[in-house]
Amino acid sequence: MSLKALFVKRLFHFNFDARTSRGPMKDKTSWFVKIWEETNPQLFGIGECGPLPGLSPDARPDFEDVLSDCLKKVDTFASADALAQELNTVIPNGFPSLTFGIETALADLANGGQMRIFENNFSKGMPIPINGLVWMGDFDFMLNQIGQKIADGFSCIKLKVGSLDFDKECNLLAHIRNQFSKADITIRLDANGAFSPSDALLRLDRLAEFDIHSIEQPVNAGLPEMKDICSRSPIPIALDEELIGVEGLHDKTKMIEGLQPGFLVLKPTLHGGFSGCAEWIQLAERSGTGWWVTSALESNIGLNSICQFTANYNLKLAQGLGTGMIYENNIASPLTVSHGTIFKDQQRQWDIGSLGW
Repeated sequence: MSLKALFVKRLFHFNFDARTSRGPMKDKTSWFVKIWEETNPQLFGIGECGPLPGLSPDARPDFEDVLSDCLKKVDTFASADALAQELNTVIPNGFPSLTFGIETALADLANGGQMRIFENNFSKGMPIPINGLVWMGDFDFMLNQIGQKIADGFSCIKLKVGSLDFDKECNLLAHIRNQFSKADITIRLDANGAFSPSDALLRLDRLAEFDIHSIEQPVNAGLPEMKDICSRSPIPIALDEELIGVEGLHDKTKMIEGLQPGFLVLKPTLHGGFSGCAEWIQLAERSGTGWWVTSALESNIGLNSICQFTANYNLKLAQGLGTGMIYENNIASPLTVSHGTIFKDQQRQWDIGSLGW
């Protein structure tokens, strides 16, 4: 008996004009991994590998070749348990989205191939509180999104900053605070490294006037100024891109102890899959650092597994798991966003057949 594996490639199209700190995006590619035991091909697990162009370390021209090589190695293992024990010998360093996809497929297979990655209450319908993400755009576009998110019942709003004139961004925040106090609406910001080290603290001082919960990555990752910014900022700093490529307990501990951030923003696709994020959470909780988990433009298959992973923990904050409605050709699923939460609707079904399996 041995394992078998294959993949299919799928291009997803955004159902709106998606703008990110790395420019506009019209579509997003994911590779879906299928793993099964040779003697029982009807029972299989599925995982999603979706590196982000311009951000993921494994968003490389040879990604598909590396994926093919990894799956050839999968075929040499006798069982999912054996592969799980030796996964670090199958996947090269620097390929977090591959780790995430194969970890997911193995967990799905082990739990019966029913899109049940972890056994917890999320699969039974327990909701997870999430933030409402406001996408980059012009002033009116972002203002309309803010109004819609609040109308939809979100009590935590996340805005990208750095794409508009700074004064206009402050006007957006003032608009929210003129109507809602911090007790009513929590505001998170994500700068994606848009501030320069020379003006970051000045901007943070001004943004603090709007009772901001936290700000992700005010300056680019890897800059020596980040330590000073973390210690002096009036707004707690959340690290995101800063965590990419940091592997192993020693280096992760060194970063947390050296920078002492307020929060970590964890993305399995970018930060080493489930195993990598679990390490970050362990270290964060040991040091008293806050954290939340965020999806990274995965389809509903990847989002489902991230939700289930997140539900393993005692959650104290809204998570960043609300991106399931962004594709016009997403894979139909039970995942539902309502009143500021995401949950599994027991009346809705998966459409895995759309992958051609």
